[in-house]
Amino acid sequence: MKYVLLTLISAMLLSVSWPTYGVPFFIFFALVPLLMMEHGVSKFSGYKRKNWVVFGLSYLCFVIWNIVTTGWLYGSKNPDGSHSLMAVVFPVLVNSLLYSLVFQCYHWYKNAQGTYWGLAFFIAIWMSFEKFHLGWELTWPWLNLGNAFADYPKLIQWYDTLGATGGSFWILSINILIFYTIRTWEAGRKKKDLIKNSSIAGALIILPMIISVIKYYNFDEKPSGQVNVLMLQPDLDPYAEKYSKDSLTIEQDLLALAEKNSTGKIDYYIAPETALPGRGSISETAFEKSLLLNNVKNFLTQHPRAVFATGISSHQFYLNGADRPKEAYEINPGLWIASYNTAVQLAPGQKVQVYHKGKLVPGVEIFPYINVLKPILGNAMLNLGGTVASLGTDKERIAFSNPYNKGKMAPIICYESIYGEFVTDYVKKGANFLGIMTNDSWWGVTEGHKQLLAYAKLRAIETRREIARAANSGISAHINAKGEVTADTFYGDQTTLFAKVNLYENMTFYSRAGDLLSRFSIFALGFLLFYFLIEWFKKKTKKA
Repeated sequence: MKYVLLTLISAMLLSVSWPTYGVPFFIFFALVPLLMMEHGVSKFSGYKRKNWVVFGLSYLCFVIWNIVTTGWLYGSKNPDGSHSLMAVVFPVLVNSLLYSLVFQCYHWYKNAQGTYWGLAFFIAIWMSFEKFHLGWELTWPWLNLGNAFADYPKLIQWYDTLGATGGSFWILSINILIFYTIRTWEAGRKKKDLIKNSSIAGALIILPMIISVIKYYNFDEKPSGQVNVLMLQPDLDPYAEKYSKDSLTIEQDLLALAEKNSTGKIDYYIAPETALPGRGSISETAFEKSLLLNNVKNFLTQHPRAVFATGISSHQFYLNGADRPKEAYEINPGLWIASYNTAVQLAPGQKVQVYHKGKLVPGVEIFPYINVLKPILGNAMLNLGGTVASLGTDKERIAFSNPYNKGKMAPIICYESIYGEFVTDYVKKGANFLGIMTNDSWWGVTEGHKQLLAYAKLRAIETRREIARAANSGISAHINAKGEVTADTFYGDQTTLFAKVNLYENMTFYSRAGDLLSRFSIFALGFLLFYFLIEWFKKKTKKA
């Protein structure tokens, strides 16, 4: 029961540390009880199968953490209106399993190489896993530790140097140091060591926060310009209206909302993810002839020198034998189609600027590792967005240039806003502000849309770019370059949000270097594994 209790304490501390309902300071020692459980089982218990005990208890911890923090996934529904149990069960069980495997590897390495090497290995493998989790097809970095402080931007201004992954390294290091302090106290009861180690842990917690507050109050970067942005929040029911209303009616309502709130000069209208067309999608070969897109351009003729950025569903046809992407699927003999979650920028007399979403939601927009998993899971994708086929992507980020002013918008689409280094690629392409087009309405009034908004604050700090966030049902928001929400809307309102968005040109260290500590951790992990193999080989040679 002692080890179960330690496991449950870790699960509770991890859960209550999370935005947008928790207090992040618990995260600094949330993993300590779990580390104590592993040490106790390994060194002092009489269990015959200690590996299984450690794995089982760590899995229990991570399952609870995942359920509490991401259980809102249950709010997603099937086309018939019923809740999708699969939408929460699969990510919770699989994500918990991945975290448990990471912890199990630490358990094995620590028992083989000793506590000191084991603790270094723990940081290296956890950081490496978080980096891996940002890139593969089952990507789900929602619970990366550095995200915990998303609602406290004043304390993490140094993320412009090391990013949210630097925050993960910070949190892991302090957890390890606190665990080490407890272990040395239990082993020697030396008050001097206790005071010293506790002081170091306290300093490592407080000093980055002090530096951050100093950076916050001394932020004085001068903008290169300013644009007037009107974010549109149509509050279109994604399960009913979206696919039952006529596309022209949906567009008319959207443009009427924009017209009603167009007081004064507007440089940018930004509409949410897949705001058009409704059911179906728009052919990319006919963008210039599209009635829907030309209606928007006609609207803009009444608002000179304004551009309109919006999310749309689009598709591209390919004939048999043509150079089609791997996501294309055959709809008739010899005729293939690829579907996209797309952002476009429209202006009268200008060619449509196009970007295809590059980070897709597993199980919703992409069937991960389809050749392996589909025979096992069947057609397990959720119908959130009008298709159950994997979408196509753009390999590179772009910035939408504005023909009338200095604005260069990053067309970030929903899920992409979770990815720090990924977002810096927009900045490298010249983006001087971030436009987020999102539809968080699938999960209803839950923590999901609040957490996604909170994570956007991290991107503002990392890149020092202001954000104009247009969400279908909310929360639409203007976020400044210090990660503060300066204006926002209520969830569920049909409304707009006006903001004067500053344009910044300088690139932060993080925008240039990306996840530097993650890459260092991967190198360290390789070294530790190589060191283990060398030691193992030496022992085998001596025995021989």
